[in-house]
Amino acid sequence: MSESRPAAVIILAAGEGKRMKSRTPKVLHALCGRSMLGHALAAARDLDPERLVAVVGHARDQVAPEVARLEPQAAIVVQEQQLGTGHAVRMVTEAAGVIDGVVVVTYGDMPLLRSQTLQELVDAHRANGNAATVLTAKAADPHGYGRVVRDDSGAFLRIVEDADATPEQRSIQEINSGCYAFEGALLADAIKRVATNNAQSQEYLTDVLDILRGEGHPIGSVVAADAGEIQGVNDRVQLATARRELNDRLLRGHMLNGVTVVDPATTWVDVTVTIGQDAEIRPNTQLIGDTSIGEGALVGPNCLLEDTRVGAEAELLNVVSRRASIGAKATLGPNVYLRPETVIGDGAHVGCHVEVKKSTVGPGAKVPHLTYVGDATIGAGANIGAGTIFANYDGQRKWPTAVGENAFVGSNTVLIAPVTVHDGAYTAAGSAICEDVEAGDLGIARGRQHNSDGWVLRNRDGAPSAATARRARSGALAKGDIPEPPA
Repeated sequence: MSESRPAAVIILAAGEGKRMKSRTPKVLHALCGRSMLGHALAAARDLDPERLVAVVGHARDQVAPEVARLEPQAAIVVQEQQLGTGHAVRMVTEAAGVIDGVVVVTYGDMPLLRSQTLQELVDAHRANGNAATVLTAKAADPHGYGRVVRDDSGAFLRIVEDADATPEQRSIQEINSGCYAFEGALLADAIKRVATNNAQSQEYLTDVLDILRGEGHPIGSVVAADAGEIQGVNDRVQLATARRELNDRLLRGHMLNGVTVVDPATTWVDVTVTIGQDAEIRPNTQLIGDTSIGEGALVGPNCLLEDTRVGAEAELLNVVSRRASIGAKATLGPNVYLRPETVIGDGAHVGCHVEVKKSTVGPGAKVPHLTYVGDATIGAGANIGAGTIFANYDGQRKWPTAVGENAFVGSNTVLIAPVTVHDGAYTAAGSAICEDVEAGDLGIARGRQHNSDGWVLRNRDGAPSAATARRARSGALAKGDIPEPPA
């Protein structure tokens, strides 16, 4: 086993979280693309423990599957009654037996806690030969947290829970995070002797420290560099605060790696997002899920990209995209909607008020304006005129349309699937195309225009249009350009 590798990490995730006032279990509320429990599992995974254990209780029918989905190798221990943190850990020792080596205890509602901080806790615990080591922090507002009581020399004495603290102890600003590193054998022995003689009648994990210290075992502490890391989330206000903090942390990392974020206050990214060097993320942009942005791409303002690949040097303005792929140097927007399974080729252009669904737009092709593209393949270099509709649905099923390379679809064309406009073919503006147009042909499908002479003068007499038309015709008559209108 690696010197830095703990024997086990135990994540406590059994609480109800009443203050969330939610049908969703507290630890399953999400921020930046992961549930709070997901963040805790990810931090634990980075320590590479021999065992990873999650304690579940309230709504375990929802929480346990999340653990299994994210960490299939993790053991799940059920805490039937939520009788305190000490009781939760006792359930683990009773289920798993004595775990030799360093055992880390952390929580499913601390999404800001970094794996680096947990590793510092493990390293300090080992370096000092402690029986237990407490992760603490200095908090400006310690209300609600257990206080760390030290002796005159500054050595750790004990932790007093907020509900049991005296007024003097409540003035202490150093707080207990609730995270610990224990020697597993000592923990398994001491946890059986934790009493419930406290204000909450619960088994406090902190009492293990008193037991071990009373037996002469060394107890240490590590002060977290950032007190914000150990803030638990108990209500939606705290969840929003944690989300903002984590998002700022993620954006800072991207900016330090060479990404320009024009307005961090209105830019949101998930932990799973990757952004290439020299990309620029503009205001009011959300990057969600498995989204990757290529080098030098310009994204935003006003973009929402979910599970989307964006190629190098592409430009996106006012784009909503879900499960789509956008090629290098493609330009999109404003007001583009890409639905799942859409592929936009390198150098293609998708313009104003265009929706694309489950379609491929080939390299260099153009779909500039006011168009719906559904279940289609558009060849390289093709041009789709303004107002074109790919009519893919017959009321029962969807049908495909193909537009060949360098084909030209005239404005206001309806392509009635299944249909193919072959390479280099054209369609006339205003056509309803329901038969294939062969390579090099012009498809025309529209009625011949007929002008009813003098219709406005006969049917709209007294209207401004009739008066204007009459004056215009009088001038033309005087010149002999048009004949007299019919009676």
